[in-house]
Amino acid sequence: CLNIHLNPQPNKRYLLFVLPAPACCSSRYGLAFLSCYGFFVAYALRVNLSVAMVDMLKNRSSVNNSSSVCPHHSIPVPKHNHTASVYDWDSETQGWILGSFFYGYILTQIPGGYLARKYGAKWLFGIGILCTVIFTLLTPVAADLGAGYLIAVRVLEGIGEGVSYPAMHAMWASWAPPLERSRLLTISYTGAQLGTVVALPLSGQICFYLDWTYVFYIFGAVGLLWFVLWAYFVSNSPSLHKRISEDEKTYIMASLKNELSPTTDYIPWTSILKSLPLWAIVVAHFSYNWTFYTLLTLLPTYMNDILGFSIQQNGMLSALPYLGCWLLALLGGQLADLLREKYLIRTVIVRKAFTIVGMVGPAVFLVAAGYTGCNYVLAIAFLTLSSSLGGVSASGFNINHLDIAPSYAGILLGITNSFATIPGMVGPVIARSLTKSNTIPEWQIVFYISAAINIFGAVFFTMFGKGTLQPWAVQRIHIR
Repeated sequence: CLNIHLNPQPNKRYLLFVLPAPACCSSRYGLAFLSCYGFFVAYALRVNLSVAMVDMLKNRSSVNNSSSVCPHHSIPVPKHNHTASVYDWDSETQGWILGSFFYGYILTQIPGGYLARKYGAKWLFGIGILCTVIFTLLTPVAADLGAGYLIAVRVLEGIGEGVSYPAMHAMWASWAPPLERSRLLTISYTGAQLGTVVALPLSGQICFYLDWTYVFYIFGAVGLLWFVLWAYFVSNSPSLHKRISEDEKTYIMASLKNELSPTTDYIPWTSILKSLPLWAIVVAHFSYNWTFYTLLTLLPTYMNDILGFSIQQNGMLSALPYLGCWLLALLGGQLADLLREKYLIRTVIVRKAFTIVGMVGPAVFLVAAGYTGCNYVLAIAFLTLSSSLGGVSASGFNINHLDIAPSYAGILLGITNSFATIPGMVGPVIARSLTKSNTIPEWQIVFYISAAINIFGAVFFTMFGKGTLQPWAVQRIHIR
């Protein structure tokens, strides 16, 4: 800290400047990387079924891609003698299985934000993902019992994972200095893309060389290891952390001093629900997730049924879009904070610019991907560009909750993510109902719908989004 000696005079205000604590080996960046690992686990467990589903189906395993629209690209290889069960589920049942996770996920969004603010985020986040891990390990048993049991297990996984984002947003409200928010939060939340990048190709390899049941056992074990590390190294706030340096603790707490509410009891529900900047985030979040979840759950199916890739190639190629998304999200976080800190560009301008690039860009390339026909190189390139540009929005609307109301960030994210979960519930079902014949024109309709929703969300956020602390979120100090 800078030691400033002042002679205080009445009716004058003074600022205390606090030098940033070093990032290297700091507790706040340790939290960023451990939470990144947590979201890695969460999304690996969420998407592994998308790849495993290709190998779980009786009609898929027996045909070996001969039914794809385009000529298949697989090199003939000996089929391993798998002993895992396969199932005769139609496309509608597949859609319900893939979408069922989100029926549980939506239930714990707002409660997750409230509980994290009231009781702390550490154990809520940790136990929530641990529950998802446990039910993932039970997935093969549930599938053998029937589609209904598998849907029930996926709903329970969603209930556990539903608290993750609201809890982490609430935790960052106490840990992230304002001028480091984009950097810290993109490191933390890009664990989701990293989990997708690793889980998709690795799941394909596991399905091929072992069988689909090991997808759930292996990733479940990775999740158990994460929980042990999280329980030992993480604390709810800098003031409770046992290993944080005094310099870092002072830096974080001083930078957030005028932004956090002094009480956890008062929540201005009426003002929150009437806030137009909040609803701007809701619309943007809903719109972005429509495209994100549609691709997340159905991209392996598109790769298999339309482009004709094998289970091995499927996971590798399906991961490319999320690799690009992860890289651009990380770079975008660095750029966003640089623009705000060094070039003094207003936060609202940065958030809106990153949202436009991260939503309109993906819409354009998604539509273009539908017109590539059987040119699989161009199709994969456009899908990769679409998802990659989507990563830019991680420094846009996605962290805007902390700009407008850091004390209530967990609750705000619970509200926006509740609406943003609806696409995960209905998107795969609608997409599969529109692609019953698995033709390219049918998939073009799916891509057009996603693109139109994306553009609408970007326009709405640009019109009504804000980047400053809202009046109802400022702490009330009563002077007697």
